[in-house]
Amino acid sequence: MSYQLDHIAVVCADLATGAAWLSDQLGVSLVDGGVHLRFGTHNKLLGLADGLYLEVIAPDPDLKMDRPRWFDLDAAPLAPAWGNWICRADDLVTRADLTGPALQMTRGDLRWEITVPEDGSLPMGGGFPTLIKWADAGHPATRLPNSGCRLLKWEIQHPDAARLDQICDVTDLSVKFVRADKIGFSATFETPSGIRTVS
Repeated sequence: MSYQLDHIAVVCADLATGAAWLSDQLGVSLVDGGVHLRFGTHNKLLGLADGLYLEVIAPDPDLKMDRPRWFDLDAAPLAPAWGNWICRADDLVTRADLTGPALQMTRGDLRWEITVPEDGSLPMGGGFPTLIKWADAGHPATRLPNSGCRLLKWEIQHPDAARLDQICDVTDLSVKFVRADKIGFSATFETPSGIRTVS
């Protein structure tokens, strides 16, 4: 089963802080996204070339939760950081042992299914992607202004990089797995101001 990169998320305890950080890193502005009532989060978005986008996501302080937030956002860092990568897939069930169950989600007129572990954690600490399947009604990337940015490389650093490379049949050539002692991420972009690498 193959996966296709859909979007990448920056996580932060404060949305404005995360958005300002990413805007400074890439030299472009983000646009407002919306609120995810089910998981008590809100976001800002940045459109990329090739149908991809970036998301800055944070806990919404106005929303109180009685369940764990997704993307491990109950432990959202004060300093913005890459937190998760999300891939489109037709089958959201086969790897439920890693990803957790698929849940129905909505935001405005957008409709999608997404895998979320019951405890809100990330599969293999974020090494394995969250899986998503969009309804035919639309996709966020088609509604975002052209930022002039293109993803050149998305690198997942992980102690089990070899296993991830085997079980993640990602079609995008930009996705690379690198053996490292600690889990981390790095992204390289073509931007209006030149090539930028954000780690």
